[in-house]
Amino acid sequence: MGHVDHGKTTLLDAIRHSRVAEREAGGITQHIGAYSVEINNRRIVFLDTPGHEAFTLMRARGARVTDIVVLVVAADDGVMPQTREAIDHAKAANVPLIVAINKIDKANANPERVKTELSELGLTPEDWGGHTVTVEVSAKKQTNLELLLEMILLVTELGELKANPKRGAFGSVLEAKIDRGRGPIATILVKDGTLRIGDNFIAGSIVGKVRALIDDRGNKQEEAGPSSPIEVLGLTGLPQPGDTFQVVADASKARQISMLRQNQAKQKSLGEKGGRLTLESLQQQIDEVIVKADVQGSAEVLADALGKLGDERVKVRLISSGAGAINEGDIVFAAASNAVIIGFNVRPDRNAAAMAEREEIDIRLHRIIYDVTDEIKKAMAGLLEPTVKEIQVGAAEVREVFKVPKFGAAAGCLVTEGKITRAGGIQARLLRDHVVIHEGRIGSLRRFKDDVGEVKNGLDCGIAFERYADIKAGDIIEVFTQEKVAATV
Repeated sequence: MGHVDHGKTTLLDAIRHSRVAEREAGGITQHIGAYSVEINNRRIVFLDTPGHEAFTLMRARGARVTDIVVLVVAADDGVMPQTREAIDHAKAANVPLIVAINKIDKANANPERVKTELSELGLTPEDWGGHTVTVEVSAKKQTNLELLLEMILLVTELGELKANPKRGAFGSVLEAKIDRGRGPIATILVKDGTLRIGDNFIAGSIVGKVRALIDDRGNKQEEAGPSSPIEVLGLTGLPQPGDTFQVVADASKARQISMLRQNQAKQKSLGEKGGRLTLESLQQQIDEVIVKADVQGSAEVLADALGKLGDERVKVRLISSGAGAINEGDIVFAAASNAVIIGFNVRPDRNAAAMAEREEIDIRLHRIIYDVTDEIKKAMAGLLEPTVKEIQVGAAEVREVFKVPKFGAAAGCLVTEGKITRAGGIQARLLRDHVVIHEGRIGSLRRFKDDVGEVKNGLDCGIAFERYADIKAGDIIEVFTQEKVAATV
């Protein structure tokens, strides 16, 4: 945990020898990432929580489900607002804390200043006579990483942390999303016991039976033991991040508990809606918003961040939030409520986009969370900049993927809408289950073996992206241009 841009993901990256940080939009972590690492025949599971201020809920959830918090503080930046907040979350969860002073390789690094600031917050380093373990590291130069891992193992040994792999699994939901081919999926952290395929379980108010288990590397597993991050398939709906996950021997008992929890949630929801509308409340300006995101955790965080915006003169009222592509139901809801739809890492499907245009529904699409809050703030202040209007040129469905030397992979496609072109100013995006996977430019466009400038609707073609090769059959490639239009609120 720690402040944004202090190097949390890069540090974990160096430990895992992978490229996590480069895949994050805007270079900041947008979800809780759960990763397993083998150290000296012992396994450590890392949760990478976001540092940006909008992600308070995710940081709090991360602190609640962990055994140790590694607080990452940049040696050139010192203690910052989200650093203090992370310390508060760790203390509230009563979790031991290790400080990793990162970026010691930078010319203006000052670890002693960081230790002074930490001491002022009650975290006195061990080498200053206190009880807080501090390790000076460099994720970039991979300095003292082994020492940090040894300290993590040492603190766990002192804490005598134990689990019973023979009991039924118990844990927490970290994230939840809907996959077009596989249905609802939850990422969970097994705290105790062992989760196996075929187990009946309840997560919050959602019941299910484990159909498949997938680890953080994408491999299928037969079971998941204590302290395992695992993707679970077989849910009947989407649980809320932070919900308790528990294996239940009797499926009918699980359904009874689920019904009870759903009724309690309904009663609570009705109680929070308050009394009748008054003339005084009508005089306040209210912006109504519907939020759709790629995963449930991001939808929850956006809902929380938007709810905090505004004052007594202008407010944002969230009327719906959820995970998955923007669909026709969302458009109908927005039209009835005169609401704006915000899509985070998702796009409207074809029918929804057409209906939105007919109903003149404003859909705002974003990939970085602080862009959403900044835009809403500007809209509320009447300072909205010109809108970037997207003009879709064409779309193609990926039928096959081929390896090619220059680009890594090329997609054999059928053009399903408009035309695919490489003309100047044209951009391209790759969609998987209506979620934006990549945006960039087309590096190669071929018809049979010939390089061509454009391919029209109904024809086959070969498409390769510049510097991107993670393409799969079933993906959609859209090409589009953008123009600025004066905005109105």
